[in-house]
Amino acid sequence: MTIIAITGATGQLGRLVIEKLKARASAETLVALVRDPAKAADLGVPARAADYDKPETLTAALAGVDVLLLISSDAIGQRIPQHRNVIEAAKAAGVKRIAYTSLLHADTTPIGLGAEHHATEAMIRESGLAYTLLRNSWYLENYAGAIAGALHAGAFVGSAGEGRISAATRADYADAAAVVLTSEGHAGKTYELAGDEAFTMADLAAEASRQTGRTLPYNNLPEAAYAKVLESIGLPPPAAAMLAQSDVGAAQGGLFDDGRQLSRLIGRPTTPWTAFVAGVLESL
Repeated sequence: MTIIAITGATGQLGRLVIEKLKARASAETLVALVRDPAKAADLGVPARAADYDKPETLTAALAGVDVLLLISSDAIGQRIPQHRNVIEAAKAAGVKRIAYTSLLHADTTPIGLGAEHHATEAMIRESGLAYTLLRNSWYLENYAGAIAGALHAGAFVGSAGEGRISAATRADYADAAAVVLTSEGHAGKTYELAGDEAFTMADLAAEASRQTGRTLPYNNLPEAAYAKVLESIGLPPPAAAMLAQSDVGAAQGGLFDDGRQLSRLIGRPTTPWTAFVAGVLESL
């Protein structure tokens, strides 16, 4: 019986991965690794306490685990030591294979977030563990706030220029993770995972305009100006700077990929971005 563990299992992606896995494996073979197991009670699978910052919790939590999904930490700037703790614990516990949620083209991306992901990939390779790298592009959900904001302000803003964005939903990426964790032939593979159809921010604005019957233009801003806009709506300066730089990276092609590895891996087309826009508008 193969035991599969998922870190960050109560996060937005982690919860979806658990649900996808329950359709492919029995619940008793799944382990949710979380800081507070009480918060994982609704997942319907065994939960163990595991904290990225507390190595002593990790080795015990990984006892008996065969396959591990390391969902990247959301502590930007602290990911490398946190991920190192998990990788070293996995090795000590005898985990047979580790999968990691990285960033699209982490080795060449112009997006600043890629550095920590690329460093984590290197640590995984050097660990000697069998591995699978899931290089995810942006979540479509990242644009839900932009759509709501544009409806309020009358325009989309950003620094993505004419960059094409190959985004997919969290559910699409969760499906891919579930496939990789429960089937053979993925060891040593690096998957560049992205949506089937790319869009620019101008395309997003045009689609939102079409679906609402309103004129919602896209205004491209310099990186510093966009960061100031993000700060004005409540983001801390470091987060605003990171998001603005990511937009500039998108303008440079950092979020584009047309290889369709994601749809091949999950055996279906990825969620159309136009359908995602419709869903967001219906929810507002």
